[in-house]
Amino acid sequence: MAGRGPAPKPAHMRQRRNRKAGAAVLTAPENPRVPELTSPDGREWHPMTLRWWERVWESPMANEYLPSDVDGLERLAVLVDDFYLATSASSRKELLQEIRLQEARFGLSPVDRSRLQWEIEKGEQAARKRQPPKEPATEPAGRIQGDPRQVLRVVK
Repeated sequence: MAGRGPAPKPAHMRQRRNRKAGAAVLTAPENPRVPELTSPDGREWHPMTLRWWERVWESPMANEYLPSDVDGLERLAVLVDDFYLATSASSRKELLQEIRLQEARFGLSPVDRSRLQWEIEKGEQAARKRQPPKEPATEPAGRIQGDPRQVLRVVK
């Protein structure tokens, strides 16, 4: 039966995090260099494809890509562009299957990043959420020390 036992500890309090030695923490590039998106057939790119291309190169994963990866990402961009231009649901479905396979090679989903042992560096706000709440140094005035149930009494 679910719900039995103590609740799991918050992530920041766990002593063992099962992090592997080869794990990498990725940070977003400060000045991302977005390569020009080219195609062998001189196609006019769909605006959503161009937006996808920029997001890929502005993402933290872009720091891990080698110059030889650009060719594979350009082939993936052709698939993404064909997806946006497709008119039938069946062709979109087939393209989406191939896009998911190709995106896995470049760590473009959370599952793929986990498989590649890539972790995205969290922002300041996320880091603050992970930190334990600060204990007050002293009890506020008027607050009862110890068990708060001691102040309860029977009312007639």
